[in-house]
Amino acid sequence: MSLRRFRIIGCAALALLLAGCGPSANKVSAPGAQPAATAPVQVAPAPKPAPPPAPVQQGNEKQRRIQQLIQQVEKAYTAGDADYRKGRLPEAKEEFDHAVDLMLTSGLDIKGEPQLQDEFDHVIDQVNALEMEALKQGNGFVPKVEPAPADVAADVTFEAVTPDIVAKAKTELATTKSDLPLMVNEYVAGFINFFANSPRGHATLLHSFQRAGRYRAMIQRVMGEEGVPQDLIYLAVAESSFQPRAVNRKSGAGGMWQFMPYGNYGLTRNGYVDERFDPEKSTRSYARYMKYLYDQLGDWYLAMAAYDWGAGNVQRAVQKTGYADFWELYKRNNLPGETKNYVPEILAAIIIANHPTQYGFDDVTLDPPVLTDTVTVNYSIDLRLAADLVNAPVDELMALNPSLLRMTTPPDTSFDLHLPAGTAALFQERVETIPESKRNAWRYHRVTADDTLESLARTYHVSQADLAAANQLPSGQSLSGLDAVVIPLAPAATPGAHTVLYTVRRGDTLVSIADRFGVSLDQLRRWNKIPSGIKVESGRRLHVAEPATVSKSKSRHRTTITAADLKNATRSGKPGHRSSSSITPRTSRAGSGTSRRNAHAKPQTRAQK
Repeated sequence: MSLRRFRIIGCAALALLLAGCGPSANKVSAPGAQPAATAPVQVAPAPKPAPPPAPVQQGNEKQRRIQQLIQQVEKAYTAGDADYRKGRLPEAKEEFDHAVDLMLTSGLDIKGEPQLQDEFDHVIDQVNALEMEALKQGNGFVPKVEPAPADVAADVTFEAVTPDIVAKAKTELATTKSDLPLMVNEYVAGFINFFANSPRGHATLLHSFQRAGRYRAMIQRVMGEEGVPQDLIYLAVAESSFQPRAVNRKSGAGGMWQFMPYGNYGLTRNGYVDERFDPEKSTRSYARYMKYLYDQLGDWYLAMAAYDWGAGNVQRAVQKTGYADFWELYKRNNLPGETKNYVPEILAAIIIANHPTQYGFDDVTLDPPVLTDTVTVNYSIDLRLAADLVNAPVDELMALNPSLLRMTTPPDTSFDLHLPAGTAALFQERVETIPESKRNAWRYHRVTADDTLESLARTYHVSQADLAAANQLPSGQSLSGLDAVVIPLAPAATPGAHTVLYTVRRGDTLVSIADRFGVSLDQLRRWNKIPSGIKVESGRRLHVAEPATVSKSKSRHRTTITAADLKNATRSGKPGHRSSSSITPRTSRAGSGTSRRNAHAKPQTRAQK
């Protein structure tokens, strides 16, 4: 080989190495950028390149579709994120769902295209993060909740409690009417002082008292029906400040009465509904549980402490000291700090509520009570349609139905849908105009003077032909003289056969995955050979559409997810689950492992001590 030829080949090899190993070789193309084609290195001058073959043209067209899809998805996600930042949570959820649906219905192989897989993972991760943040503040994409008085009073000290403050509180106690036994000591007086004289404490308790007006009548009625003291209403001051969507960040306890997310409380929990957030149903469970605690412990102060710390823990503290008395357990340091504060702050709230003027709460204006009509539906209906039918904002329907986890009522089971007072007859009349199978997607639009078939088709992104057919109108007919039309929107699309696998992420359950991909829990289990339960290990790849190797069924029957599904998972995975059918105690909001394990132990009766 001549030296000249050796040099040519050597230079070509060096060029090839540099081309493959430069700093940009491992970079991922930015979204929207076309990947650069790498031409083969030529040893000798290359002839004029021939036109690219057909497969390359197809590849370029495919890349164009991929980039176009990514841009559309990013646009929808960005719009949702903007709505989320502005607090427009229903709109944010709709945009996020649209971003995911764009990918699932694109006809492209998400799994086979790294760019699409990365984009899909990115969008899902970001939406999950935002929804988890929203869940920490409430029930998913809902407005934030305020801290409860118990949260802001966690660092109260009693150094500022003077004899005058205690004496005044004892004077007020003499004229306080309560169906609970009340007492005042330096601890109770300390919380009275904090709520009355601390700007933060005063504002928090004031808001709690105001909000109580929404639910007071209902709570008093339920307390009376269950035979427990009326002043037990004030545990909601400490627990949630009367906010039905409150969720504790540490323990996951939720609702006005802060029930834990596992255990048998007589409240339904599934992929559509969490009755911990239903004000009346959770209040009834709370009243029954407080009665159970009192029957076990024989003392209302100990029952309150047990509600916070767990009945088993309180019983063991009683056995250890020999004192079935809250204040003795307090003085002997046999209670955790949170539980020490729990009872006196509730007593302080009761005394202040009975003497608002003396403690600077004479400016309390109660929120008006929540008044609703209730209709029982046994089909799935979108809340946006329900809002259309009764001429109400969708966020009002969401607020009236805080137990709903989604924008639709559950399919194949009955649900008590709460509507604005006086609208039940209007709802029933108008919903009959929409086929039952379409109520989870279609909308109802009241016609205005400017509306035409063309303008409504454009507004709702439906074809004029479909709009006319749904309303039995000739194409192009004027809407003059019509009060309303139905809008035949398509239901949320489910993934096609090209999207068949999903990698499980931390925090996923079979319920959340089935919900995300629009399939039933039964289908998800069958496709992945999972016999029961809802737990699934992180990293596992699941079929989220029927595998191609299985003969397809036309059936799309959606199985209702029952509380038993969640209970089965609880038995296998949650510490402290008690197999007894009695109501499971709420554990301490401190969330310690000891409390969770021990709070479920059944206390002895007073006769057993």
